[in-house]
Amino acid sequence: MLLKGVTLRGLEVFAALASTGSVAQAAEMTGLSQPAVSQQLKNLEAALGAELVDHSRRPMVVTPAGRSFLARTEAALAELRLAQSELSVVDLTHLSQLSIGLIDDFDNDLTPRLVTILAESMTRCRFKLITAPSHEISDAMEARSLHIAIAASTGKLRGGVIEYPLVQDPFILVAPRGTIGTGDILEALRPLPFLRYSREQLISQQIEGHLARQQVEFDDRFQIGSHLALMAMVARRIGWAITTPLGYMRAIRFHDDLEAHPLPFPEFARTISLFAGADWADTVPRDVAQTVRRLVRSQMIDPAVARLPWLGGQLKVIEG
Repeated sequence: MLLKGVTLRGLEVFAALASTGSVAQAAEMTGLSQPAVSQQLKNLEAALGAELVDHSRRPMVVTPAGRSFLARTEAALAELRLAQSELSVVDLTHLSQLSIGLIDDFDNDLTPRLVTILAESMTRCRFKLITAPSHEISDAMEARSLHIAIAASTGKLRGGVIEYPLVQDPFILVAPRGTIGTGDILEALRPLPFLRYSREQLISQQIEGHLARQQVEFDDRFQIGSHLALMAMVARRIGWAITTPLGYMRAIRFHDDLEAHPLPFPEFARTISLFAGADWADTVPRDVAQTVRRLVRSQMIDPAVARLPWLGGQLKVIEG
């Protein structure tokens, strides 16, 4: 039995404070007022009989006792979020076949969870899943070879296709660790080349379009078709790049050698959406979209905001 005073809300507040060091930012992340955040932490510390954060420092830092408790807290919250997402499983027992295409940004975290959830509910269904870049997923959807597609949106209306927006994924800058100090970001990056995604990729077209609108130009030396290869080149100090938090989190193996920053020019974001044929006259696309939203929040957005708190409010689920 949990000690009196140890509550789920208290654990969420502690995790938010540990990642941000700020009562104000923790309040924004949890949707509570600042006094409520302080009270939740006070109640949790009183119940445990230990100080979890050093209240005398700004930003707050986790104490040795807090670090030990934080690991357990984050694991428990992750399991609770996963359990919540799995409760939204759609009943697919009536389907005879289903083909889905998923953007490859989801490969590390979301795709295995989603496939498991769907497969368990499809007792008599022929099921096919592919993962690929957004432009290939979109082409397959246009060719009617997929029933459902989850990919970056182009923002254009498609005849016979319904779009369900899922996630707002803002663009960010990634650079070799230690490259950027407190001064001008672009000046600090001047000695390094800009590493581009290959031109045929939708993410490249979105980035290049925004740079053109801002009248910002960089040398055109590198075009890289593999996202992980691009992140590896940044980690090896070959250059810097523009990507998104979902892409950054997919490259977790390189995080020790990368640093992420907000863009040094007006921000912009892409939308990840679920697409389904307009003639699909049942609730399956809508229910799958809701399941994906829950999984994205627990498996991708929460870990990303914990690592990069300044993404709070920018990287978010788009409720349908």
